Amino acid sequence: MTPSGQALLAARPDFAAIAQWLERGARVLDLGCGDGALLRYLWQARAAPGYGVEIDDDSVIACVSNDVNVLQVDLESGLSLFSDHSFDCVILSQTLQAVRHTEGVLREMLRVGREAIVSFPNFGHWSARLQVALGRMPVSEALPYEWYETPNVHHCTVADFEDLCRSLRFRIRERLVLHHGKPVRLLPNLLGSLAVYRCTTQ
Repeated sequence: MTPSGQALLAARPDFAAIAQWLERGARVLDLGCGDGALLRYLWQARAAPGYGVEIDDDSVIACVSNDVNVLQVDLESGLSLFSDHSFDCVILSQTLQAVRHTEGVLREMLRVGREAIVSFPNFGHWSARLQVALGRMPVSEALPYEWYETPNVHHCTVADFEDLCRSLRFRIRERLVLHHGKPVRLLPNLLGSLAVYRCTTQ
């Protein structure tokens, strides 16, 4: 792997998990794709062709520069331009906390895709709990924004997400909880700072 690839995985350890769960050549839709780095990585690692959905003008321009197919669409308004099971996998990578209509977006992901992969910073990590206990909104590597400038509208824990999956009747196929890029198996909702899930409707 190139030094730039190693730096990317160090900054975004969920990328490796996502790639590992994808079949080679899988058709991918990345919601809130940012600059297209994940789609570019999945093409290089898994030969997975994909499209990104992004609303921010600068991010769309960055996707084009990265040679990534992108549609400038607000994912909150729904994915009606895509038919059922248009993609093998729909990804929401560290964007869940910025989504307002969480249930609707997750349902649409599993209408459009055969499976969904979701990653998010775990608000249940001990450092976040400690900061709240001390009367402060958490700021960390996984949650880097101050309260007055954060794009996040819903903070989520591992336990919260699994409760939501049960209520939506989603089946959790795989789960990986990480801290500093390493798997956390003991007390993941307390000791993990980043969670990655693969879900289906069956």
